[in-house]
Amino acid sequence: MHNVIHFIEHATLDTLKLVPFLFLTYLVMEALEHKAGEKTHTIVKKAGRLGPIVGSLLGVLPQCGFSAAASNLFAGRVLTLGTLIAIYLSTSDEMLPIMISENVAFPTILGILGIKVFIGMAAGLLIDVIVCGKKEDHDHIHEMCEEENCHCEKGIWMSALIHTLHITLFILLINFLLELLLETIGEEVLAQMILNKPIVGPLLAGLVGMIPNCASSVIITRLFLEGALGLGAMMAGLLVNAGVGVLVLFRVNKNKKENIKILGLMYAIGVIAGMVLGFLPIQL
Repeated sequence: MHNVIHFIEHATLDTLKLVPFLFLTYLVMEALEHKAGEKTHTIVKKAGRLGPIVGSLLGVLPQCGFSAAASNLFAGRVLTLGTLIAIYLSTSDEMLPIMISENVAFPTILGILGIKVFIGMAAGLLIDVIVCGKKEDHDHIHEMCEEENCHCEKGIWMSALIHTLHITLFILLINFLLELLLETIGEEVLAQMILNKPIVGPLLAGLVGMIPNCASSVIITRLFLEGALGLGAMMAGLLVNAGVGVLVLFRVNKNKKENIKILGLMYAIGVIAGMVLGFLPIQL
């Protein structure tokens, strides 16, 4: 019991240190979203054949519900399949604010985002060439901001506060579990566990990344920062993770078989890319 109390105290202190940085980060993100969010959606809609390129670049920006908006646009056949996949793959969800709050080196963050953008572009362009999908002239776009992911109607201060509290609870839980693992198993043993293997790691991390909730990106990012996940496994999980975009897709796109195929395609791309990255001598 004494050890458990110690773990809780340590995890709480580590988490509280991040709260001011998380709040400031989310506040900036919300301000950017309110100022440029609708313009971003318009740019993506008008991108045409360059949709995957534009989508992957804009998808990496930490915007409220951008993957959800992309799901709505795809359901209305405003976006091509390649553009949707490009946005999903490049979406960073909660990875970016966590890494910023943890003072991760800027070149490292830029490298991770760059890899996600490149893979999103390449996969999206290839998919559009193969599928040759055509856009329809109409759309039936529903809510661009899902309540599960943002609270845009409450203003940027309240929205940033809600985001911060939400993610802080997840980080607190993950920090406690990591403290428990590090103390009972040991950091070196944890780093050599199955999650850090070049083939099995991406397969398992990809499954975690498919969970349509910010918790999955929090878990993957924290494990990477603690050294329990290698670059390949981490990228596999983050590439597959599209935030609440997948939930919105299943709600607004009536073709459920198509939705399942999209999910499978994302998993395959993320895992294959993670495996390749795991074998490459890349240091971030």
